Amino acid sequence: MSNPTELLKSRYGEVPFNPEIAWNESLTTLLTHRSVRSYLSDPLPPGTLETLVAAAQSASTSSNLQTWSVVAVEDPQRKEELSKLAGNQAHIRQVPLFLVWLADLARLSYVTDNRGFSHDALDYLESFVVATVDATLAAQNATVAAESLGLGTVYIGGIRNHPAEVAQILNLPPSVYAVFGLCVGYPNPEVPAAVKPRLPQEAVLHRETYKLTEQEEAIAHYNDIIKEFYTQQKMNIPGDWSEHSSKRVATVQSLNGRDRLREVLHSLGFQLR
Repeated sequence: MSNPTELLKSRYGEVPFNPEIAWNESLTTLLTHRSVRSYLSDPLPPGTLETLVAAAQSASTSSNLQTWSVVAVEDPQRKEELSKLAGNQAHIRQVPLFLVWLADLARLSYVTDNRGFSHDALDYLESFVVATVDATLAAQNATVAAESLGLGTVYIGGIRNHPAEVAQILNLPPSVYAVFGLCVGYPNPEVPAAVKPRLPQEAVLHRETYKLTEQEEAIAHYNDIIKEFYTQQKMNIPGDWSEHSSKRVATVQSLNGRDRLREVLHSLGFQLR
C-alpha cells in the first residue's frame, strides 16, 4: 500500500488532510508501522543485525556522547528467561532476534576514568535522561530499517518489570539498564497485524502554545474510531480509548513492578541526583 490517502485512512481511521508533497517509500514505511506479536522462526539473512545497528547509529545522539548500547539475543534459553521476566510474552521466544536497548553510562565512566577525568555529571538525572533518549532514538531508527526490509517488530516495555534480573542475565555493568526490548522477525502471515488508528492531530499538534481543554472534541471523536477498530479486529477491549487508558494508569498495580524502578536503578548504579 503506497497510496497516501489510504495510508492516512489506516493511520487515523479517516483522511484528515491531503498531502501536497512528493510521497516516497520512507513515508510509506513509517505510516504502515504496526506491532507484530506472532512470528515465523525463519532466520534472518546474514548482515541483517549489523545493518540494523548501522541504522541505529545513524540516529541523533546528544553531544555525540552515544550513551546507548544494544544486546542482541538469539540464544533460545536466554530468550526464554527474558520472556518470563517480561510477562511471559510468547513472541520473545518466537523471534530469531531479540534486541535489548540499553541506556549506557558505563562506557563514558570507563573512558573518563582512563583519561584521568572525573565524571560527576553522570550522577545526575539529566545524564540518565540523555542516555534513555539516545537509546530510544537509536531503537526507532533500527525499527524503521527493519520494517523497510519486510520484517516485523514490537517493542517490549515489560523488560522493565524486573530490571535487576535482566541486568544479571545480560551481564550489565553498573550504570547500564535495559530501557526496552524489540522483537525482530518475519511476521506470521496467518496472524495478520493491523495498523492501529492514532489520536487525531488536533489532540497532539499544538500551534504556538499548548491547549489542553481544546482536545476534548478530538479525543471524543477518536474514542468512536478506536471502538470501531476494536470491533473490526475482534479485540476483547471493553470501552473506548479514554476508558482503556484511564484503567491502565488508575492503580500502581498496572505498572507491573515498575513502581520500584527508581529504587532498582539506584542499585544498578544510577544516582539520579
